[in-house]
Amino acid sequence: MAAGQEQFCQLLTSLLSTDNELRSQSEETYNNVPIESRVTLLLTSTLNDALSEEMRQMAAVLLRRLFASEFMDFYPKLTPEQQGQLKEQILISVQRDQPDGLRRKVCDVVAEVARNMVDEDGNNQWPDFLRFLFDCANSPMPALKESALRMFTLVPGVFGNQQANYLDLIKQMLHQSLLDTPNYSVRFEAFRATSAFVLIHDKEMPILKHMETLLPHMVATLVENVQKADDDTLLKCLIELAENTPKFLRSQLEPIVEISMKVFADTNAEDAWRHLALEVIVTLSETAPAMLRKVGGKYIPVLVPQVLLMMTDLDEDLEWSVADEILDDDNDSNSVVAESALDRLACGLGGKTMLPHIIQNIPPMLGNNDWKYRHAALMAISAVGEGCHKQMESMLPQIMEGVLNYLQDPHPRVRYASCNAVGQMATDFAPSFEKKFHDKVVPGLLMVLDDNANPRVQAHAGAALVNFSEDCPKGILTQYLDAIMGKLEAILSAKFKELVEKGTKLVLEQVVTTIASVADTSEEQFVAYYDRLMPCLKYIIENATSTELKLLRGKTIECVSLIGLAVGTEKFRMDANEIMNLLLKTQTEELPEDDPQTSYLISAWARMCRILGKDFVQYLPMVMGPVLKTASMKPEVAVFDNDDMTGFENDVDWQFVSLGEQQNFGIRTAGLEDKASACEMLVCYARELNEGFSPYAEEVVKLMVPLLKFYFHDGVRSAAAESLPYLLECAKIKGPEFLQGMWSYICPELLKAIDTEPENEVLSELMFSLSKCIETLGEGCLTEATMTELIRILDKLLKEHFTHAEDRQEKRKDEDYDEVVEEQLVDEDTEDVYLLSKVSDVIHALFSTYKELFFPFFDQIVGHYTKMLGDGMTWSDRQWALCVFDDLIEYCGPASVRYQQFFLQQLLTYTEDGSAEVRQAAVYGCGVMGQYGGPAYSVACTEALAKLIKVISAPESRSVENNNATENAISAVTKILKYSPANINKDEVIPHWLSWLPVWEDFDEAPHIYGFLCDLMESNNQAVLGNNNSNVARIIAVMAEAFAKEALDPTTEVAQRMACVGQLTLEQQQALHTFMSTPAAN
Repeated sequence: MAAGQEQFCQLLTSLLSTDNELRSQSEETYNNVPIESRVTLLLTSTLNDALSEEMRQMAAVLLRRLFASEFMDFYPKLTPEQQGQLKEQILISVQRDQPDGLRRKVCDVVAEVARNMVDEDGNNQWPDFLRFLFDCANSPMPALKESALRMFTLVPGVFGNQQANYLDLIKQMLHQSLLDTPNYSVRFEAFRATSAFVLIHDKEMPILKHMETLLPHMVATLVENVQKADDDTLLKCLIELAENTPKFLRSQLEPIVEISMKVFADTNAEDAWRHLALEVIVTLSETAPAMLRKVGGKYIPVLVPQVLLMMTDLDEDLEWSVADEILDDDNDSNSVVAESALDRLACGLGGKTMLPHIIQNIPPMLGNNDWKYRHAALMAISAVGEGCHKQMESMLPQIMEGVLNYLQDPHPRVRYASCNAVGQMATDFAPSFEKKFHDKVVPGLLMVLDDNANPRVQAHAGAALVNFSEDCPKGILTQYLDAIMGKLEAILSAKFKELVEKGTKLVLEQVVTTIASVADTSEEQFVAYYDRLMPCLKYIIENATSTELKLLRGKTIECVSLIGLAVGTEKFRMDANEIMNLLLKTQTEELPEDDPQTSYLISAWARMCRILGKDFVQYLPMVMGPVLKTASMKPEVAVFDNDDMTGFENDVDWQFVSLGEQQNFGIRTAGLEDKASACEMLVCYARELNEGFSPYAEEVVKLMVPLLKFYFHDGVRSAAAESLPYLLECAKIKGPEFLQGMWSYICPELLKAIDTEPENEVLSELMFSLSKCIETLGEGCLTEATMTELIRILDKLLKEHFTHAEDRQEKRKDEDYDEVVEEQLVDEDTEDVYLLSKVSDVIHALFSTYKELFFPFFDQIVGHYTKMLGDGMTWSDRQWALCVFDDLIEYCGPASVRYQQFFLQQLLTYTEDGSAEVRQAAVYGCGVMGQYGGPAYSVACTEALAKLIKVISAPESRSVENNNATENAISAVTKILKYSPANINKDEVIPHWLSWLPVWEDFDEAPHIYGFLCDLMESNNQAVLGNNNSNVARIIAVMAEAFAKEALDPTTEVAQRMACVGQLTLEQQQALHTFMSTPAAN
């Protein structure tokens, strides 16, 4: 055994070697040692005083890792006696006289064993550890107190299902440790332990209340900690508390913010400490903005100028403006941290709180002689646009007057910042920004595009022009098209020459992107520049093949495909084959995984598909491979111990989520956007090519269905959901058996995804996908079991809808409630209502396909919709409930009378509702009642007619906000007159009806109205024609106005009938002539 131990010590020495090859060989040898032997050897090495502290610590670290990953592989195989000896040994190891660093590693080992001793039911199978914990905490030796607290920090849930019995003892242990005045290190560990315990109970208010009295002592420890500035762990714990359970901090929020402000404002403190102190406040602004506004609001006027001052911490770099390679900003630099904090503070606290202090500080900074202050001020304006949107919108003219002046600043980095502000505001305030400031922004950016001496500034002006173009109304941008393209073509030519002569490419890459954006907005107007641009762009694609030019080539591919989409198939067709061949040539090369061209190629193929339509099918065999490969990419994921996190914390390619208890889940995010784009491209192919895509339908559906639960990226799940109805449509050509097989694969997984989806936005996509699948497949696509499961899910979602509404009402009673909270609650309600609309889409699909067969299932959820129609419910609840009952009448006709008691009286009442949206749903219901309801609804139609006339005749009925509801009411009257057997004097109503025309906003209802007008004209109805055809001129004017306002698609049957009806009889022509010849009254 001694020989084996000696060999193992040599192995540990090799594991610590800086020689990579030796260390790799040693790791392999170590992993081959049987697990039982490894445990014994590692524990013996940890306890071996003859070894160096470094080796003993290494042994302890390896032992903890082994227990963390393989404990249940060996422990159950030990005899009870061996198990007892192992646990006794590791407890003894904590009490030995040893260096502090080693003791901490040993505590980690013990905590790992303790964690494994709590089973899934919360039973602690190591009661000796709990006694040991309290004994150490009550020991007179500070080292043992620290050990107890450290172990408890690592396994705060160790008391399992007996915790309630120990709660007072736990609090007592933490309390006395926080008050251990002689021993700062004990108080330090007690702070950590309290934080850990609170965090695992962050949703359990009784426990949080119970522990709240510890907070003042934690704050006192924090004060001492920041004075010592020796270990920033406590600030990190505070950030975790602020992120997960901010309300716990409320009673001590003021001193917490004060401490954070003091550290942040201390320019002599280490940057890392200042960043953490700022993060405490920023996190609170995101997780408890109302609380921070109310309790800590007095610190905001001091905080804002300090953040702005930190943004001025920039290096003087004379090469900055001429750099051709742009390196990513250092995320830990003061200026980047401060800018991000300002953005988050604005979004968290809101513009009403933040903007006054920003506005107060910006003007003197803009007037400062030091360029860094001017730069910081402009970057601040860029940063707060999203969070201060509402308040800034009314001030844009004054803000822009200041910003645009700095496009001519003498310092290039200030000009850059001015371009940045223009570009960001063009995005944040679109499209009103473009409409209001185009006459100043476009000339200003074109001027900066002449800055050849500072290519980085020149490129950023091009980037700002992209932002402006993307959201600019076409009619505005085309006013400047010659000026913009004249400038961009000149730069393209000059920079292409520079690329050849000097190898510089930064501006060329940007100008290609800017041309693409301008083309995308200008559409067919871009044809004028096509012939001049295309030869150069094709040349770049053909020849920019070296590694350093791959990004330029990718952007040029994007540019060409966007230009093709803009100018249309006819113009692009002459170059299409050549460009397709160039792209195919690239596609056949084996591109590296990180090749920047890949994402551009995948997107370009989708655009080419849209341009070429069915002609693109021939290229699918060449393009599908790379698209499927990218869409199938599996992300790299890993679970890291805290010890393994070194070097990863600031890696932008990785994102981490703390799992607690020393573990972190990490995902490598690089490539996820490409995966999402590839999935979106597959959606495009299926949608555009239909049966032409059928050879790939089965392979793609097998890829997409599992991605419904790809929780690493919302866009991937949304694209997977969107693809399904299109793939089913593609598969129809393969026959009903194949189609049914595909749907049998899709349906259960789609329902599971809907049932478990955590994000409302994606859930809405999933619901919409399901409704479209049902409509695509028709009646019989859902088995009784599947329908039952679907109804269970809908029932759950509707119950959650009411619960969310109740939760919002509770939040309005919170002590920190204010008008900004109300705005957030309104946003939450809007999101909730959107989801409710998607639930209604599913019910619409079920009624439209199953009709009365859906009744037994609808019976299970109809109560929710009856509730929504009740007094005191929100307008959106009333609207969507009415929409469901409208569908019931429309698709189930007379059979819908079965549910009259639930909706009919409310439907009639809500025709006069104060909300236009509710009125529109109600009057539409009156229309389908007349059209489809049959005799059972005749009395209701008579009552509805009077109410509809009242709606149409109301003084403000044609205002912008009311007009859609009014046109729906006119359509409803039309349907009642045409279809209802109600006892109505139609000849009396028709003249009024004619006086309400024309209508043009509601494209769905216009055909009903004008179709009825044609019916009346064709039957020479005197009520519409008038005495002696006196209404003919009026009717012709109505028709002319309808065509002029594009109320109807000219290819439809109704439009054709109107054209024919317009061919008047001789008598009608004479009446029209007489009317037109009569002088107008003065």
